[in-house]
Amino acid sequence: MIMNKRRNNNKKEEQKEVKKPVIRYTYQFKVARSCELLDFLLSKMPTSRNTTKAILKEKKVLINGTVVTQFNYPLAKDDEVKIAKYPVTTPVASKKNKAPVKTLNVKELIIYEDDEFIAINKPNGLLSVQSDKDIESAYKYVEEYLKKKDPKIRPYVLHRIDKETSGVLVFAKDIKIHSMLRMHWNEDVTKREYYAIINGRLDEENGTIKTYLKENTNNLVYVANSGKLATTHYETFNKNENYSFLRVEIDTGRKNQIRVHMAHMGHPIIGDDKYGDGISPINRLGLHASKLAFIHPVSKEIIEIKAPTPKEFRELFPKKK
Repeated sequence: MIMNKRRNNNKKEEQKEVKKPVIRYTYQFKVARSCELLDFLLSKMPTSRNTTKAILKEKKVLINGTVVTQFNYPLAKDDEVKIAKYPVTTPVASKKNKAPVKTLNVKELIIYEDDEFIAINKPNGLLSVQSDKDIESAYKYVEEYLKKKDPKIRPYVLHRIDKETSGVLVFAKDIKIHSMLRMHWNEDVTKREYYAIINGRLDEENGTIKTYLKENTNNLVYVANSGKLATTHYETFNKNENYSFLRVEIDTGRKNQIRVHMAHMGHPIIGDDKYGDGISPINRLGLHASKLAFIHPVSKEIIEIKAPTPKEFRELFPKKK
């Protein structure tokens, strides 16, 4: 009986340890055009200049999940600005929510870098930009890497890929270049290529899916009669008894587009617990952003960035002898 009580007490202590403080926000904004942080806050919040400055000094302002106190911090289109109710200290990941990439070495993940852009091969399980629930993010790691090189440089979010998806993730280093690209992102992107592993075999091994997509109140995307048009092209380049390996290109970058389209065809991506059964022989989502190409807004040259196929993808389809 005494041992049982001790075990129960230990379980209770463990449960206490994994509880994670929730950051409560009084305001949340999305930036529409580039500007400085203090000016942006003054235009959005019903507070005096002195009060707004105090909010910054008290570490209540977060940009893309990172606390910022600098008044003239440069904001770019699509940055997320949140005002916390209480001062935010650097959070520590709990045992329960510890990210699988805790010892991430950004240098090993960089697949492209020049004076204006930096791209990494984002691991699956890592958010593109930090959320309230997940501390680790690609943005955070890239930001820290760039600050060590030059404190004046910060990454600017050009696009995002799902947490469960691996592959090409590109950030701009220059706010003017970022603004120019974001204004015509869909027009300037010339290729969005993914590798996907789906359940079963397709009746038509190559084809195009073109539907409208909507999002419900539970943040799930579904095929509808109206909404945002989404076009997905696919081709099968390997298969076995249970799975098919596809190369996918999308004309539109809608939320969860490939995952929804594959599920709509009755062949969800392996490991997809939102639109499929979540079962995966490789213990992850079978989706990888393999290539992104876009037109440089100034030089007009095509920049093409590739991320190698994950080892676990290749091992599921061994080459025939």
